[in-house]
Amino acid sequence: MRSQVPVKVRFFELDPYGHVNHAVYVQYFEVGRIELLEMAGFSMMGLRDQGIRMVVTDLESRFLHAAVGGDDLVVETEVAEVRRASLRFVQRVLRGDVVVATQRTTAATIDEEGRPTRIPPALVVALGPAGLDA
Repeated sequence: MRSQVPVKVRFFELDPYGHVNHAVYVQYFEVGRIELLEMAGFSMMGLRDQGIRMVVTDLESRFLHAAVGGDDLVVETEVAEVRRASLRFVQRVLRGDVVVATQRTTAATIDEEGRPTRIPPALVVALGPAGLDA
């Protein structure tokens, strides 16, 4: 499963050099992950109501080309790996066919007390074959 979310670069997201600030990409990628989960039928609030929190434990970003004000971008998101209590996402920000930035993110599932907890089986099924490591 892959989500594709359009994003238009807004003026307030720019750094003093007129490029999208590096911290803004983290927000773009977050939008992509949330959209993918919603496509699978799981909202962040719905998971929270089930006593499950999804927290980022690791991220690695690469910035390959500058995006500037007014650019029309697309955030692509896929799940590369599903483990018992974590997901690994791979993401790209595209401007047309140009890869502007990439990110690999690991998100753990924890309970209300902060202890690791299994990903709901229905979510694993909804995300499809992503290399479940039982």
